[in-house]
Amino acid sequence: MSDHTRFFVLTGGPGSGKTTLLDALAAAGYACTVEAGRAIIQHQQAIDGPALPWKDPALFAQMMLSWEMRSYDLAGQQPAAVFFDRAVPDVIGYLRLSGLPVPPHMEAAAMRLRYNPRVFIAPPWPEIFSQDLERRQDYAESERTYEAMLATYRDYGYELITLPRGSVQQRREFVLRTAGLSPASAVTHHDSASAASPR
Repeated sequence: MSDHTRFFVLTGGPGSGKTTLLDALAAAGYACTVEAGRAIIQHQQAIDGPALPWKDPALFAQMMLSWEMRSYDLAGQQPAAVFFDRAVPDVIGYLRLSGLPVPPHMEAAAMRLRYNPRVFIAPPWPEIFSQDLERRQDYAESERTYEAMLATYRDYGYELITLPRGSVQQRREFVLRTAGLSPASAVTHHDSASAASPR
């Protein structure tokens, strides 16, 4: 694989099982990134910071972009496939969903930092959807987020592969099979699941 084709993105609306699936891929030995939005919210809440989606969505988007760019750089240091819990186009999708302009430098980042041309997208799934301290969106917003990511990734030339609704194991096997990978393709050193993730 050329460098960017080993970067596999999982996107979709909140509460659709995406991060649970990534945890399963990490358990199988694959390097996985940490979702920018959730981590930034946790960090900003801890210090009463301003970069929160309900305080300053534009600043929140800038923070997410920086996080995703660092995740991309760290993924380049990995010798094998890396799975991304969202990516740079998600930041643009977020701005579009929020009705905010997309700055030229974000457009440039989405064009420059490329991933595997096939992107996995988790569809809305009401039976597993839930809210928590970081995930304040309701189910309707989860559906709108899904549609925004679908359109944004297509606009940047990616093919969207819909994840089936099924068990975590079924989803993991689907992703690995579709990506042309197997457990034998994973990095097996002890830090493989976190090495591509900024902390």
